[in-house]
Amino acid sequence: MSQSIATPPESYRVRIEPVGDGSGARDGAPDLTPREARNRWLAKIRADRAESTVSSYHYRTKHFVEWCEEQQIDQINHLNGWNLDEFEASRRAQGLKTTSLNNELGTLKKLLEYCARIELVDDSLPEKVVPPKVPTEDDVDETRLAEEDALRLLEYYENDPEKRHSRAHVLLALAWFAGPPRLGAIRGLDIGDYHSEEQYVEYHHRPDEETPLKNDARGERAVSLPDRAVEVIDGYIEKNRFDVRDDYGREPLLTSQRGRPSRNAIRTWMYLGTIPCLHAECPHGNNPDSCEYIDYSKASQCPSSRSPHQVRTGAITWMRNNGVPVDVVSARANASVSVIEKHYDKPDYIEEMEKRRRPHLDKLDFEDGRGAGQ
Repeated sequence: MSQSIATPPESYRVRIEPVGDGSGARDGAPDLTPREARNRWLAKIRADRAESTVSSYHYRTKHFVEWCEEQQIDQINHLNGWNLDEFEASRRAQGLKTTSLNNELGTLKKLLEYCARIELVDDSLPEKVVPPKVPTEDDVDETRLAEEDALRLLEYYENDPEKRHSRAHVLLALAWFAGPPRLGAIRGLDIGDYHSEEQYVEYHHRPDEETPLKNDARGERAVSLPDRAVEVIDGYIEKNRFDVRDDYGREPLLTSQRGRPSRNAIRTWMYLGTIPCLHAECPHGNNPDSCEYIDYSKASQCPSSRSPHQVRTGAITWMRNNGVPVDVVSARANASVSVIEKHYDKPDYIEEMEKRRRPHLDKLDFEDGRGAGQ
């Protein structure tokens, strides 16, 4: 393939502005603005948290910091309970979902607890933030790539000479068979992490080179691959992978023309690669030749396209439906059993009956051969 290393890969590392010198301090505590206090907190937690966590906290507190600036609250020690309630009311008025509001206020509470600990605000202020309770059904994203849709997509890529071993094909194969991994783990794979003859991939935590794993070094592992996935990866490397390096001289397994793709690029590629009209008639009655969802910028809006997280959820459910023990799934996917059961393993009640309970039906009989109806 052609080589192009014109620009380094996009970083998703949040830039934290330097904190002011605290001029005008009273009683030893500086008069920091809400933005300065937030940035100081993020800089502190960056030392022992995954970059994805720092980024998440940054965006969860972004609206609060901007709201304070709009309200001309220029010192964080001027905040009171009324301000916090007004901020919450403003976010509710914007139609924020309960789950998102819970996340934002929960993170704001953590920020204010830090501020109270270093005496920027009164000790009682964090307790005045009360995140709303989230109903169990709202706390879990039930959307997933269904097993039958994943099979149809894989068959589509395998049977189309132009799509076989394409970037979309290898991305789906990795997301479905290689763990299943999180988006960041796929992005961080290098050519050297893939072992074709031995049929496995290795996931490494490399935060200093902008490819961390969500669970840090605890997320490092080797995951075996089925023949089907190995064939796709080998074909992609031979025919369609761009021979490029990233900004650190590493050779990514999954590439763009410029090097290692950004997280947003991979997310968009997955949306594009899972649009259902690739393998069947459009379930929404649209004409694929004119449908706006085929566009790069609109693929995520297709009601039936799927994100990397939703593909991961579908793959985990598929593994469990096929009898793979939950502890094995846990090790491959690098998620605790409780997290898998709550957030990922999402069979519908028919699947649960047919694929998980029906195989045990022969145990529900009397050992002497006399059925319950006799």
